[in-house]
Amino acid sequence: KGFPCVVLEAKSEEKDPLDGKEQARRYAQSQNVRFVILSNGNLHYFWNLERGNPVIITAFPTSESLEHFKNFKSDTKTLSEEIVNTDYITLTQNPYYGQDPRWNNEKEKGNFIKEYDLKFLRPYQLEAIKSLQAWAKEGKDRYLFEMATGTGKTLTCAAVIKLFLKTGNAKRVLFLVDRIELEDQGAKNLKKWLSKDYRTVIYKENKDDWRKAEIVVSTIQSLSANNKYQRLFVPTDFDLIISDEAHRSIGGNSRAVFEYFIGYKLGLTATPKNYLRGVTELNERDPRAWERRQLLDTYKTFGCETGEPTFRYSLLDGVKDGFLINPIVSDARTEITTQLLSDEGYSIMIDTEDGKEEQTFHQSDFERKFFSDKTNNIFCDTFLKNALKDPISGEI
Repeated sequence: KGFPCVVLEAKSEEKDPLDGKEQARRYAQSQNVRFVILSNGNLHYFWNLERGNPVIITAFPTSESLEHFKNFKSDTKTLSEEIVNTDYITLTQNPYYGQDPRWNNEKEKGNFIKEYDLKFLRPYQLEAIKSLQAWAKEGKDRYLFEMATGTGKTLTCAAVIKLFLKTGNAKRVLFLVDRIELEDQGAKNLKKWLSKDYRTVIYKENKDDWRKAEIVVSTIQSLSANNKYQRLFVPTDFDLIISDEAHRSIGGNSRAVFEYFIGYKLGLTATPKNYLRGVTELNERDPRAWERRQLLDTYKTFGCETGEPTFRYSLLDGVKDGFLINPIVSDARTEITTQLLSDEGYSIMIDTEDGKEEQTFHQSDFERKFFSDKTNNIFCDTFLKNALKDPISGEI
């Protein structure tokens, strides 16, 4: 319509695109433009001047998607001030649970909760959400939850989804996983917990009407195959992108899918990868290698440049609070596994066309090239004995 919609600040290939950040900001403000793209031809950043810092993108947005993005304005005030209590999810499952006589009867309360599978947020899950709200208040739009396995990352995630949708800071959410099992499990739980207020679909099962849902669950592989994410989606289709097992979503094509969409980003992980640790001298020797390493760093990807996530709840924290139990270490080595773990490996004589021949196996070959029923039986027997032990007396 005769007005500029975005400023593109282009730098030469050997320069960092962020070098032109302030220059681009001044020019954009003089033209009353909200969006800036910083690029050196290889690496591109998208910058919404009204929200946060520049974020990496893998494709330039279309004018149509920019118009959509322009019409959608987040409100960090509502996001940060929304009150989230332990029954935040419960109120979606059953808004009137507190009025049920069984809830107020201590004898029937447990069965009532179990019957309706009501989910209440634990203290550390509430702390995670409040940490996100504090970051949002500071204008940050990327977050990382580092939570031990078994601490309910998906339930915490469901509360975050409700927080964004309820406060109007997202119209549609993309929940990315890296395995089909996690896709089915994630969709099942989100439907169970949020279906009274929001619709959840699996993308590959709803290719024609996924836009009617507020929550779309997909494997990264489904979207990356044949660059489907670029052909069938625009960068502004989702306002909140959540990456389950985030340390697996920032390499190769997975990274491209994740960064394609412009919106709030939340990473969930139990095992983050800090690729920058111990490689501080790499920048001087090879700037491009340093750049690639930065792209792979989980913490940096989710706005945690200091190496501290938005929220952390470790295995030790869970054990201390009584939500998890410490693992039991059992030595179930056999003569075979002892040799497999040695530098020399496990050697056996096998029959070949030319007679007997010695073949050596190492630990990585176990259950791939080398199989031992006796060893596996010992593993299973050791596991079951420990599983049946009384944690206090140690008796089976």
